[in-house]
Amino acid sequence: MKRYYIKLMVAAGLLSTLFSCKEYLDVRPDDKILEDQAFSTPHGVNAALNGLYISLAKQGLYGGNLTLSTVDILAQRYNLSAQHGLYKIATYAYTERPAVERIDSIWTNAYGTILNANLFVEKLEKYKGAVSSETESIYKGEALAIRAMLHFDLLRLYGPMYNSADSTKASIPYYSKTETKIKELLPANKVMDLICADLSQAASLLEKDPIITQGVMSTLQGDGADFMRNRNYRLNYYAVKALQARVNMYRGNKVAALAAAKVLIDNADKFAWVTTSNALEEKANPDRVFSTEMIMGVFSSQLYSNYLNTFSPDLPDAAILAPLSARLQNVFESNENDFRYNLNWSIPTNGGKSFRVFYKYADIVDKTKNFRFTIPLMKISEMYYIAAECEPDIDQAFAYLNTVRGNRGLTSLETSVSLTTELQKEYQKEFFGEGQLFYYYKRKNMTAIPAGNQISGNQTMGAATYVLPLPLSEIQYR
Repeated sequence: MKRYYIKLMVAAGLLSTLFSCKEYLDVRPDDKILEDQAFSTPHGVNAALNGLYISLAKQGLYGGNLTLSTVDILAQRYNLSAQHGLYKIATYAYTERPAVERIDSIWTNAYGTILNANLFVEKLEKYKGAVSSETESIYKGEALAIRAMLHFDLLRLYGPMYNSADSTKASIPYYSKTETKIKELLPANKVMDLICADLSQAASLLEKDPIITQGVMSTLQGDGADFMRNRNYRLNYYAVKALQARVNMYRGNKVAALAAAKVLIDNADKFAWVTTSNALEEKANPDRVFSTEMIMGVFSSQLYSNYLNTFSPDLPDAAILAPLSARLQNVFESNENDFRYNLNWSIPTNGGKSFRVFYKYADIVDKTKNFRFTIPLMKISEMYYIAAECEPDIDQAFAYLNTVRGNRGLTSLETSVSLTTELQKEYQKEFFGEGQLFYYYKRKNMTAIPAGNQISGNQTMGAATYVLPLPLSEIQYR
């Protein structure tokens, strides 16, 4: 990985990462002054933490690559013609552009944010007193959770097929300090150990997170304490538990995954299901991202420009991301009652399209709605899917699955059908534009998945397609 030259950028209100080939952290005297100022006031500390979330929401990470585009293209979500700018990604041509560029962008943005999270924790511990001890604990917990989440997604992309003998293969480095020394590539199971340790510590630090007693607190008060509100846009306590469920599910530890998922299910009232009126009746300002169900998401200021460049019906057919009509109908089983189908997919009145296009991230009329610019990263529905997959009692497992189906406008399923098949269908329906389907396929080690450019054919999958190569910017330093 590139050597990182880290500097505190107070004027920008965030920690920025610059690249250098130096073997040391170069902090000039003026940087020292800025550092002192940044961590001497609550405002400065808040600005530094906010900078981490700004980084998460950038195009290189959850503002684009890991949600709207690259990872969903890898899951064969869309029918990309050979003329599409991202066609090489859909064909897993990892050594060609733009795949090479996307692979590098994800890696460098993730590790840059990881190192800034480490720097934030170190400075928070060094400069005591700017915030209360309780607030410091919460902030540190959030930063550790950011570090764990990014390492986990890097492992899911660049690491081996975990549920096989390959779980002991070398995967990615794990950075828990701001050192500029190149870290060794650790076996995947060792990376998992470190992720789990970070999440465990984060959960302990977040035990007094206000979300536990007060919920997400989506309404701002203007009382000077608003930075601790809107908790579902932060790595809050429940988001950490959701990550623990997701991580242990990927690792194959169903007991731990179920226990963590149940924490969310037991507190599901804090993440209210989308209403029928929103899903079927609201036309001008629908909450298509189901923000009330969101355990954690990011605020992306570039969301609507990304939408216009990615999904807009005004794009030429060769430039839009859209599924084949037959594929989309098959995913949603032609069921117009499904909120996710009815709300997010329509044949547009503009652009001359004869097929349904994706409206999940289209803008709305009322620009004051608090769910604008939102990309969900974790929702309560996923916790029910994890619980259903891990629950040994088949009746209870279907009860979890049917809870989601009932809140998506669908009827309940009998236990006579295949739970595995129905869960796969749900992952295909639920996570459009959220990037989770590719990880599901990889976790399940599926050797064939529905091909995005074929009506009924499959794409053969294996290590060559599931495992992204290390970027050139990393290899050249090893």
